[in-house]
Amino acid sequence: MAHRFADMEAHDPDADWSLPGWLYTDQEYFDVEVARVIRPSWQIVCHVGDIAKPGDYHTLDYIGESVLAVRGDDGQVRAFANVCRHRAMRLVEGPQGCAKKLVCPYHAWAYELDGRLSGVPMRGDYPALDMAKNGLAPIGVEIWRGFVFVRLEDDGGPSVAEMMAPYDGQIAPYRFEDMQTISPVRARERAVNWKNVGDNYSDNLHIPVAHDGLTRLFGKSYAIEAEPWVDKMSGRLVDRPSANPWERFYQKHLPKVDHLPEENQRLWLYFKLWPNMAFDLYADQIDFMQWLPLTPTTSLLREMCFALPDAHTPQEKRREMKLVRYANWRINRTVNAEDTWLIERVQRGMASQTYTAGPIGASEVCLRSFAKKIRRIIPEARQHRAPAPGWSRRPRVVD
Repeated sequence: MAHRFADMEAHDPDADWSLPGWLYTDQEYFDVEVARVIRPSWQIVCHVGDIAKPGDYHTLDYIGESVLAVRGDDGQVRAFANVCRHRAMRLVEGPQGCAKKLVCPYHAWAYELDGRLSGVPMRGDYPALDMAKNGLAPIGVEIWRGFVFVRLEDDGGPSVAEMMAPYDGQIAPYRFEDMQTISPVRARERAVNWKNVGDNYSDNLHIPVAHDGLTRLFGKSYAIEAEPWVDKMSGRLVDRPSANPWERFYQKHLPKVDHLPEENQRLWLYFKLWPNMAFDLYADQIDFMQWLPLTPTTSLLREMCFALPDAHTPQEKRREMKLVRYANWRINRTVNAEDTWLIERVQRGMASQTYTAGPIGASEVCLRSFAKKIRRIIPEARQHRAPAPGWSRRPRVVD
């Protein structure tokens, strides 16, 4: 099992310790983490193909905010708070839709697709109203390789492109920009802190212990790396036929994909972006997943699947690819169930007063990288036990 650690910008005196358990259960810490980590971070909304026409929109609801990404009449993709400037009514409901204008269902205030306030019933009744200053509140947006990202606040952190730069060349052959959605947004709640989902995603040591299927598929090829803002995990399919029928079917029938180099044909790639998103890259499809914090002990997993259009692919190969994607889903459904069982029990353990922080191995490079960033942003995360209540309201000491 290979591993590499590239995040060596500064020594971390706590590098040999995991994040302490109280960070996974404490409400005061959770509030600080939402403010300092989640609000300034990029979050994926959808693919540009999902909002292809003017008026098409997708929404993302998280940490008490609702964000609307919409295609304007000029073809530009913009993002706004899904909040009317009059009485804070949500403008649209549901994960997606299309509208010529964004009209508030409460009092019919109307906004253009570029966010301008253009219609107010009884406009003369509002002495303080400045139409130019009451357009929709803009939200930062970035399109990276065809995917739409938003962030609520700009704290000077890197762009998505900057975060992914170390692996951009490896991702390019997958043609993200040309992808189309092959499954709608799936969302499911988990009784775990959001960090537990991410910790498990990039944990290498549990693969041979807890995932028999992945071990059968990868053998000893599973490898991990940590760059400053993105982790990479990978495993190469072995030639030895698996005893599991779905794994064996996938091994046998995965067709050659013309747009990928030979070394990627039977490679499974995983990229975890700071702080709570991931892309799973297979020859047959790609997925994204993000784990959104709800409370200190619950989170929401949000997923979509994508593939290149196959309109010009021979019917027989299309049928084969469809079956292979189904086999992929069956394999990963088992993996997800195994991971859910694990992280729910880890979450319960984090609440034990007997647990503080555990020693972390030199090979656990992804966990080390994540913990280092958390401790840099929130210095109190270095403490193995929770400080006295009210710590977050005291003046911050800058290192």
